[in-house]
Amino acid sequence: MRICVILEGCYPYVTGGVSTWIHQYIQAMPQHEFVIWAVGASSEDRGKFKYKLPENVAEIREIFLNDALTMGFEKQHYRFSEAEFSALREFINCRKPDWDLLFQMYHDNKVSPIAFLMSEEFLEILMKICHEEYPYTAFSDLFHTVRSMMLPILYTIQEEVPEADLYHAIATGYSGVLARLGSYVNHVPYMITEHGIYTREREEEIIRAKWVVPAFKRFWVRFFYMLSDCAYSGASMITSLFDRAMEIQIEMGCRREKCRYITNGIHYDRFCNIPLKKDNGYVDIGAVLRIAPIKDVKTLLYAFAELKPRVPYARLHIAGPEDDQEYAQECYDLAEKLQLQDVFFLGTVNVLEYMEQFDFTILTSISEGQPLAVLESFAAGRPCVTTDVGCCKQLIGGMEGDTLGPAGYCVPPMHREAICAAMEQLCTRPEERYRMGMTGKKRVELYFRHEDMIRNYLQAYDEVFRKWQESDSV
Repeated sequence: MRICVILEGCYPYVTGGVSTWIHQYIQAMPQHEFVIWAVGASSEDRGKFKYKLPENVAEIREIFLNDALTMGFEKQHYRFSEAEFSALREFINCRKPDWDLLFQMYHDNKVSPIAFLMSEEFLEILMKICHEEYPYTAFSDLFHTVRSMMLPILYTIQEEVPEADLYHAIATGYSGVLARLGSYVNHVPYMITEHGIYTREREEEIIRAKWVVPAFKRFWVRFFYMLSDCAYSGASMITSLFDRAMEIQIEMGCRREKCRYITNGIHYDRFCNIPLKKDNGYVDIGAVLRIAPIKDVKTLLYAFAELKPRVPYARLHIAGPEDDQEYAQECYDLAEKLQLQDVFFLGTVNVLEYMEQFDFTILTSISEGQPLAVLESFAAGRPCVTTDVGCCKQLIGGMEGDTLGPAGYCVPPMHREAICAAMEQLCTRPEERYRMGMTGKKRVELYFRHEDMIRNYLQAYDEVFRKWQESDSV
């Protein structure tokens, strides 16, 4: 089978997290041929891959959203039908457009996005939105905001579609729209897998964002909900990593019979034989993460600053790449301001080699799915302190049917006192640290093995393709 995997903002340009997951995922399925359809923000990243692509990757296509800004104006007189104009009204208003009709216009008939966004039809739709929803907002602000939303998505719809037997988007958003476009063009099924709930993550970012005019934050959120609805409504199967995430997808409009969860899995055998750290007079805490706002490294630094007077022999090792250089510099400056001499920024490391230096690990994210870093820590017999986001509480305490006990501590996100207290517990109670580490190790051995995950996805592919063929033959 030829499978087109569609990714946004990660593989093959960024290491760790979903990128590591998909790289190992493709390698574990040599019987299938893969196409990588990668969506990035800036064309400066073109061809700058952080991974050597597996041998069963037959092709890679790159789309960069900022390329939409280089599209030239071409005069075009396209007469929209009443149905097409209705679809455009729904689209511009971020509601429920007829996506097949949009694909027909902008992919098949090559309607110019720039020509449309400078047309009287676009102004008519926008003026109605302004009158009904933003009567006290400058029309020019609404005009430029909506254009910046719509141009990249119309640009991606015009992309040439790689051939595949099945499209698999590892998120909703732009990649979910492309999966549906691939299904439309080649009349094959597509499925969605979400590691985090994409729309909720974008919503959190927009609420905090300084670049979004406050009056338009609700509109931006509605835009991403529209993209997710596009992906969900046409998918043959929608998977998540744990039961609560699946329930959120259903709350957002997914049909229950399409949904299921497939837990993450890691290569247990690579980690299970890593020896526990030898006593060197310190307790060494590992934070394996990308240095980015969503990982909330600043709160971790503040919490560690509070820990040091209580546990002077504690050390913190932050292992991972700079995902956001500006934020990373803010973290370095904060560590210096707090005079944290026992905080070490290691950059990208081989986790298998560095895990031996850690007594336990910590992850203080404000959003997660089912983090591989926690599973790897468990497999190596290291307990973990996590924030209560995504599936972390279930990883620490066990999912349904798991009675092994706690494998660390789960605390509220952005709560430095609780984070500090949890670290102190694991620093000062070595017997408890050992017991929790062994619990985590057993949990991964029983429930989170890579080979089990791959088997479940192979079965999902077979089911999606079989049901599509059956429905197509009726």
